[in-house]
Amino acid sequence: MSVVLSILVDGIAYGMILFMISVGLSITMGLMRIINLAHGGFALVGGALVHVMTMRMGIPFAAACALAVMAVVILSLPMERFVYRHIYGFSELGQVLATIGIVFLIIATVNLFLGSTILPQGTPAILSFPINLGFKTLPLHRVVVIATGIFVLLALWLLIEKTRFGICLRAAVDNKVAAASLGINTPRVYLSAFAIGAGLAAIGGVLGAELLPIEAYYPLRYMVLFLIVVSVGGLGSVLGSFIASIGLGILDTFGRYVLPDFGTIFFFLAVTALLALRPNGLMGRA
Repeated sequence: MSVVLSILVDGIAYGMILFMISVGLSITMGLMRIINLAHGGFALVGGALVHVMTMRMGIPFAAACALAVMAVVILSLPMERFVYRHIYGFSELGQVLATIGIVFLIIATVNLFLGSTILPQGTPAILSFPINLGFKTLPLHRVVVIATGIFVLLALWLLIEKTRFGICLRAAVDNKVAAASLGINTPRVYLSAFAIGAGLAAIGGVLGAELLPIEAYYPLRYMVLFLIVVSVGGLGSVLGSFIASIGLGILDTFGRYVLPDFGTIFFFLAVTALLALRPNGLMGRA
């Protein structure tokens, strides 16, 4: 029983990281109909900034995280306006080629200034403080990750379901032309959704550095994993991304615990079977 509970807790923590990074990708792909392979680059930039601020500038970890997320959000605004807005009209192949090009630009930039080794985040010792759950002892960091993931889920639900911006966003997802004809500023909705997604990726990248280490090839190394979460959850579905992230996190953790030699194979076979049954994802629409 203790092993099962350990798998569940570790899988949930892992899944929360996947959710925070991938949910922005799900929203932008579902809303803007763009195959953005460079989304993981925002997580890398956030982690790289935290590394610079904590390890080289001596800024406290919490302040560095907040500054890094704000910097990524600010950086994403001109990127959406002057780069991605031109990519929206490309064919699927054109979007893939353009965004994979952005991935390599981000990798080359980080590699040039910070090298290709793992970038430590300057995590304070207090986050390693053990929390006894009875059946398992967890470092405080994992508890913070799980709590942050739940907060992000609730905040996104309130934003999308209870605010004017959420109404505009859902309208643009359902029918962009009709939304624009009703006076909704769809370019501004796109810009805001893109910035929110970038900020969430940065949060996930920083808090998840213990499980998904930050290094120059981060967006390329974990690209398939983020896309799997979006595919399984369903494009544009926050709840679908959450369920998919938690389920895949537990599934992957189970494979590593029980089938260490075949965990990766088991994981991808399970994902393939699920997508064969639900080709549009758990909560996706055709």
